[in-house]
Amino acid sequence: MNTTVATTDTEGKTWGGGNQPLKASYGKMMMWFFIVSDALTFSGFLAAYGFSRFKFIDAWPIADEVFTHIPFFHGNYPMIYVAFMTFVLIMSSVTMVLAVDAGHHLNKKKVTWYMFLTIIGGLIFVGSQAWEWNTFIKGDFGAVQTKGGNILQFVDTNGDRVALRDFVTASPTERVEHERKNGLWFVTEAPLPEYQVSDVVKGLESHPDVLVRTQIINEEGHKTVLSREASLKQIKDNGKLVVQGANLTVNEYGSPLFADFFFFITGFHGFHVFSGVVINIIIFFNVILGTYERRKNYEMVEKVGLYWHFVDLVWVFVFTFFYLV
Repeated sequence: MNTTVATTDTEGKTWGGGNQPLKASYGKMMMWFFIVSDALTFSGFLAAYGFSRFKFIDAWPIADEVFTHIPFFHGNYPMIYVAFMTFVLIMSSVTMVLAVDAGHHLNKKKVTWYMFLTIIGGLIFVGSQAWEWNTFIKGDFGAVQTKGGNILQFVDTNGDRVALRDFVTASPTERVEHERKNGLWFVTEAPLPEYQVSDVVKGLESHPDVLVRTQIINEEGHKTVLSREASLKQIKDNGKLVVQGANLTVNEYGSPLFADFFFFITGFHGFHVFSGVVINIIIFFNVILGTYERRKNYEMVEKVGLYWHFVDLVWVFVFTFFYLV
């Protein structure tokens, strides 16, 4: 009888909360479980990206030539703005650490201030990523897609990129719209490209200083530039479609697979950051209302801090895979 009572008492202490795993509360343990499972998800995505890039290594877009824009500035600034985004997100992780530390000392004023800075950093990052997406989708130079799906870009004799608008003049294009009498009134039409392949051919013929650059990377790590004769022949014989910007179908920078992974992985991470900002705002207002001050416990700030640090760490890997390697 005494043994039964002792056993029951021991189980109550073990499973009733007497012994906390790793000395962590239930809430923090569940947050760690979520972080581990989400980390495995991102690992799978990045591994798929790595395998795809290795398979098409000789035709993969060069990041320094893709991410070259800065808001309100025209020019070629490789990776500058992406580095700024990364710095802002890392600094927001620092302010989150300071908010958690202030919570341990029950300093409501400092928690409020550092949470506010963390939210501002998150909003800057999300806004910057939206701008980067918009720039990536619109494109800047334009290219021609061949019948085989490869991308032909244009450069001058110095090897610098040349935009289509700098040497191509658009010819008037007419298209008969879908009519109801033909049973196609319910079908939406995609917008016509600004330029036709024939326009590019004419522009290329009238500008002898413009050459075609293929998406194939040579042994020196640069894309292959064709001779003047080969450039004209390639456009005339293989040109199929004029491409401007990137989407899930075409990509002026190179392989469409690059754009697919870019939109999916950075979009998935951006959704995590946006969710973290929303959660931080909720916790921020709870701090202002004194919810955790009355509890004498700022553990909620610590739990959302774990999530925010995870989001920052994932971006370090995304930044490395997409922009640096």
